[in-house]
Amino acid sequence: MPKSTVATKRETTTQRSTARTEEADAIALLKADHRQVEGWFEEFAKARAGNRKQELANQICAALKVHTTIEEEIFYPAFYEATEEEELYQEAQVEHDGAKHLIDKIEGSGPDDELFDARVKVLSEMIKHHVKEEEKRDGMFAKARQSDLDLDALGQQLASRKAELQGTSRPKLIDKLTRA
Repeated sequence: MPKSTVATKRETTTQRSTARTEEADAIALLKADHRQVEGWFEEFAKARAGNRKQELANQICAALKVHTTIEEEIFYPAFYEATEEEELYQEAQVEHDGAKHLIDKIEGSGPDDELFDARVKVLSEMIKHHVKEEEKRDGMFAKARQSDLDLDALGQQLASRKAELQGTSRPKLIDKLTRA
């Protein structure tokens, strides 16, 4: 497949994912992030070329940095305030700290580093565990849905901050709401 077709398909998928999260509640937005990064981890595991591995590692690390920031700044404090679930709140923060440490190591290395693949694999495993904890039946997301959180408004805040961190324009839905 010509490289330009691959890039176009990838961009289209990203645009569709972004469009879906513009109008999503907080949990749907965060789950969409989870699925996107999971896909990139799968691609990384199959990749053979060093430049492709580097590209995927960069995408993964950038996405996770944005994701952890919006969770820590917006979602986790709102969740804790609404539920007072201190243990879940603290565990999520500690898991983020571990992931951020590994992200720093990955960003400071490359495919020529003998530990590069191992670091990305361990990060993948850490993120899988974290996602499972958040998304399980009695996890953070389920408890957030059971609380009195306004997940639609929270989703708008998350989407706006995410767009800001990514250097893109604010989502269309938020623009419509602020003009109304």
